[in-house]
Amino acid sequence: MELDWAGTHRYAAPVVRPRDVAHLQEVVRGATAVRALGTRHTFNGLADSPGVLLDLTALADRVDVRPDGTVVVTAGTTFGALARELHRQGRALHNLGSLPHISVGGAVATGTHGSGDRAGALATAVRGFTLVGPDGELRTVTGDDVAAQAVALGSIGVVTELVLATEPTYDVRQDVYRGAATAEVHEAFGAGDSVSAFTRWDGTADLWVKTRLPAEVPDELLGAPRDPVSRDRITDEIVGNVTPQGGLPGPWHERLPHFRHDATPSNGDEIQSEFFVDRADAAAAIAAVAGVGDRIREHLVVSELRTVAADALWLSMAHGRDSLAVHFTWRRTAGAREVAVPLVSEVLSAVGARPHWGKAHTVRDVAAVVPRLAEARALFDALDPDRVFSSPQVEALGVRSPG
Repeated sequence: MELDWAGTHRYAAPVVRPRDVAHLQEVVRGATAVRALGTRHTFNGLADSPGVLLDLTALADRVDVRPDGTVVVTAGTTFGALARELHRQGRALHNLGSLPHISVGGAVATGTHGSGDRAGALATAVRGFTLVGPDGELRTVTGDDVAAQAVALGSIGVVTELVLATEPTYDVRQDVYRGAATAEVHEAFGAGDSVSAFTRWDGTADLWVKTRLPAEVPDELLGAPRDPVSRDRITDEIVGNVTPQGGLPGPWHERLPHFRHDATPSNGDEIQSEFFVDRADAAAAIAAVAGVGDRIREHLVVSELRTVAADALWLSMAHGRDSLAVHFTWRRTAGAREVAVPLVSEVLSAVGARPHWGKAHTVRDVAAVVPRLAEARALFDALDPDRVFSSPQVEALGVRSPG
């Protein structure tokens, strides 16, 4: 049996690695239940299937920049590989996530996001995509259908390639301000193009500010001094794999992520949770988690807070509202699963949090906080009436109707 990225979920279904798209189509035509694996960066069995799992890593990467400035990229290509090739050709994406190791298709399908007050989630760059439908035929999604179907959790087909908007390449500097008051960090997210606050809910936080150049940055932010040294760490448990800080200029793809593409991402031996609240409720959300900080800290590696701009994607966690994302990297222990995850799910649900589709949570009524969930479910059921791409997990989330 095979495992997910951090070893937190053991896949029950057999894994098939198609040689090419024609082979992929053949597998789908012959299966009654199919799910596609990206880079397996999920923590709740979202990608699992009662039938067959498709691992697309054997398919050749394609990165094709077109004259109109868009790029065609295969779904299994990592953001790190895509970004390096785009930069080589003088192009860039508007945003990147913390980990450049994740696949483009998987990140888009789950609404994974990146950071910035004015930056939309990664899927907001999608201008179209091609997928293998339940009948094994290729189907192209463009125009208004992208908003409805881009974030679909793999429940309408196996995406083979995507078309993304790009822009001219740019440089970024990354500065860390150490020792800000956690209760005040919601005031700092406009200080750069991408701002993250790392905390262990002990009253203080480090602010990681990523700024497009040319720009001037302050020597102090929320009373916290700027660290002039690039330190290759986030915490004592996350060391030796992070992108340069200290204000050292560099290309966008080597500064916007927290982790280097040539190194093991994050802690590795972990569970992750993430919740999105309305930006207007940021202070209340931070206070709610701080109130249980003493009860979760022993299970916590680190927590990250960052923002993402509102979008129109039906199942995006930032749909219709500028959002604060509250992320938790937990130790992979029973205490984290049984105590910490339910506790933060409870306190953040009280401020209307939407859970990340691919991460650990115990939010009971997802439909109450995802306004277009019923509409999306009806569309997905119609596109896949024989339920080839459904699964118990997507049914439990309300993304597909029960079988």
